[in-house]
Amino acid sequence: MFFLPKDLDDYIVNHSQDEPQILKDLTRETHLKVLQPIMLSGAYQGRVLSMISHLRAPKRVLEIGTFTGYSAICLMEGMPSGSELVTIDINEELEDFAGRYFSRFRESINPKITVHQKIGDATQIIPQLKGTFDLVFIDADKPNYVTYLHQVMEKVSSGSLIISDNVLWHGKVVEEVQPKDTSTPVLLEYNRLLKEDPRLQTVLLSVRDGLTLSRVL
Repeated sequence: MFFLPKDLDDYIVNHSQDEPQILKDLTRETHLKVLQPIMLSGAYQGRVLSMISHLRAPKRVLEIGTFTGYSAICLMEGMPSGSELVTIDINEELEDFAGRYFSRFRESINPKITVHQKIGDATQIIPQLKGTFDLVFIDADKPNYVTYLHQVMEKVSSGSLIISDNVLWHGKVVEEVQPKDTSTPVLLEYNRLLKEDPRLQTVLLSVRDGLTLSRVL
């Protein structure tokens, strides 16, 4: 989703860090082999995620919504050796696809990052996870966003970051909600909760389809 004029958006992309080759390859293969490649984070948002990860240098990361592994690899770029990524997706058919790129990243860039791919319903998996996470990235089915937020708040500590994707939802958050729309009402509630929760410091960024950063106080 682009909210800026294309020429200005192109200028922003052209003056940001280039996309690494591993992610160019992942993008190409996703477009060739996978339905709905639009679900990829994409080059510019990926550089934003990578920058945030480098700044935070998280030792434990939880990602809700793996897809083909693009955003996970962006986050892995800023993770130090000895760190751990847990990524959850309901689609078992993409497990091997993402796994190949995780292996390639570890083989060529940082072999000392542990990746745990979990397949299934994230609302059932998250409560079973042990310990806390330094960074959480939420980019899965929108009707469960509020549930995910409540669950991950039990898995973070002071200084942890929660990153939420698609919070502008193609601009629908400022439009009249359609009767059959089950996602927008949840995102409206989700955005309100992030703003009003006294445990969080939140800023909503107009990056692609909306990216919110929330710091746990």
